[in-house]
Amino acid sequence: MSDITGLFEDEVVTKALVRDVELPGGAGTMALITLDNGFDHTKPNTFGPGGLTSLGAALDGIAARTDLAAVGVTGKPFIFGVGADLKGAALVRAREEALEIGRLGHQVFRRLGELPVPSFAFVNGAAMGGGLEIALHCTYRTISSGVPALALPECFLGLVPGWGGTQLLPRLIGPAAALKLIIENPLSQNRMLKGRDAFKLGVGDAMFEPADFLEESLRWAAKVLTGDISIERATYPDADWEKAVNDARFLLDMKLRGASPAPYRALDLVALARTATRDEGFAAEDEALADLLMGDELRAGLYAFDLVQRRAKKPAGAPDKSLARKVTKVGVVGAGLMASQMALLFARRLEVPVVLTDLDQARLDKGVGYVHAEVGKLLSKGRISGDQANRLKALVTGSLTKDAFADADFVIEAVFEDMAVKKKVFAEVEAHVSAECVLATNTSSLSLSEMGADLAHPERLVGFHFFNPVAVMPLLEIIRGAATSDATLATAFAVGKSLRKSSVLVKDAPAFVVNRLLTRFMGEVIAAVDEGTPLEVAEHSLDDLGLPMSPFALLQLVGPAVGHHVSETLHAAFPGRFGVSDNMAKLVASGKPGVYAPDFSLDPEAVALFAGGARPSTAQEVRQRVLSALSEEIRFMLDEGVVAAAQDIDLCMILGAGWPFHLGGVTPYLDRAGISRPRFLEPGVASVP
Repeated sequence: MSDITGLFEDEVVTKALVRDVELPGGAGTMALITLDNGFDHTKPNTFGPGGLTSLGAALDGIAARTDLAAVGVTGKPFIFGVGADLKGAALVRAREEALEIGRLGHQVFRRLGELPVPSFAFVNGAAMGGGLEIALHCTYRTISSGVPALALPECFLGLVPGWGGTQLLPRLIGPAAALKLIIENPLSQNRMLKGRDAFKLGVGDAMFEPADFLEESLRWAAKVLTGDISIERATYPDADWEKAVNDARFLLDMKLRGASPAPYRALDLVALARTATRDEGFAAEDEALADLLMGDELRAGLYAFDLVQRRAKKPAGAPDKSLARKVTKVGVVGAGLMASQMALLFARRLEVPVVLTDLDQARLDKGVGYVHAEVGKLLSKGRISGDQANRLKALVTGSLTKDAFADADFVIEAVFEDMAVKKKVFAEVEAHVSAECVLATNTSSLSLSEMGADLAHPERLVGFHFFNPVAVMPLLEIIRGAATSDATLATAFAVGKSLRKSSVLVKDAPAFVVNRLLTRFMGEVIAAVDEGTPLEVAEHSLDDLGLPMSPFALLQLVGPAVGHHVSETLHAAFPGRFGVSDNMAKLVASGKPGVYAPDFSLDPEAVALFAGGARPSTAQEVRQRVLSALSEEIRFMLDEGVVAAAQDIDLCMILGAGWPFHLGGVTPYLDRAGISRPRFLEPGVASVP
């Protein structure tokens, strides 16, 4: 251990505190270990060498006793454990050090499953990574219904569950369910399970309510020991393993196209668990962990994780929150899909009345009907109660007139992306609302300063740019116009926080951050096709990055008309860098949804619209062209002060465009690839958060 302790000199040691508990019903004495780093829930339990040593010492003392009927493990209030101390792990520079980290965790954790008496994990709070693996090593597990997050997020960061997770979980809940936790959820924006969902999946043997969780868990454990409760473990046939592994490999190839090694290593380890002994499986985890700890992907992932967990929670440039005004009612102009999604989100998160307006009753009925239908879906899935469903439906109403906004504190428009239309809407709204009411626009590309130029109070106009789907995408670009006041901006950030969005302050510049970069990206790909590059060559030229969508698949999602409109807006602002494709105009005029048919094959008629160029490029040339253009555009954006720093561009692209975590962020990736000159980030910034 002496080789790695120096890497963890800043470790906040999680101590294993042991006390004896007399179990009810004469079941005997349990040695109950409480994992506690001495801080409250805002600093979760993690494990470096110090924490592992403490747990190992506790188990040494327990193993020497002959008077125990069982061993239990639980966590401090609200926290069970959230895994390895990754700050120290990111400093590893020698493969032997990386191997030692894996071996030490296995050496300590596995003892929980190899004691002469049964072991019980009482998962009382958040359990992620190594914290969940501690529970998996135990003989039995109870889970609190109040657990807010349970996950194995390692693949999200460029690692694998390295302390038993890939071997123990598939044998416990089956390979298909295990691969959902180990691979599918991490690659779906690091999705976490709630306690109830984890129990349904089979991670826990029993579930109890938070109020008396430990007491009920101890009673349950006593009944297991006395034989009053028997737990049967399922076995899974070879066919289940083969199907689960093949399905997961197909998913990986679709999502990553081989770009990120960690999920593939995790998949191989799960496949190995079908036949490997415990020693063989744990040794394979050690080797995989050592390889991945030595790679750039981990450091990139930790940089991205740090952005999402820290910078996103303290937005650069946001005014003092004390300036924010209280929002007791929200107005939404428009009742289309985007507006209806917003209305539901405002009602759910702010729990205030939300009123939609539109031009006719049919549109209003459709918008309010959408909200009610979505509330019904939440109810059917058990995500809200019947009372909550009724309250949400009652909060969202419609009106044909904008005088319904008279007592609103926050009004947002979601109408057609046209300056004249939006100016007309705000002029009508301003005639009805109070002077303090915040006016927000969901524009994706238009100038706020121009939009508010004719308002009596332009200081209350702010950009509030959501990404689609509104409920899912975590980014909110908050745009400050030339006249936007601090109070308006502070209110916008407060509302964004209440909506549980990650807000980034953006200057009033054409297309802001995400759409500007995606339009430049798409523009270069389309230009290459216009010049004669086969569409399929250009479409797959960046597959090795593992982006969530290929360029023309993204165009299909956005819609050719919207994409073409934004390209025209940016061409007007920056004609030297943003082109307007005549072939794209033809695609829009054709009415086709994109270049793909409904079965996801290329539509020959749509592809033919791009024929005719005589200067084809290779895939490598297209790739270089696109990345160089992104580098150039980011440099212009930073020079213009569109955001406070390069880290904010990275945050926007990760949360708003799905830029892969395994690449760390667009600016450190361009730095590492040698494309950005000069570097966007100071040396070392992308290496260690």
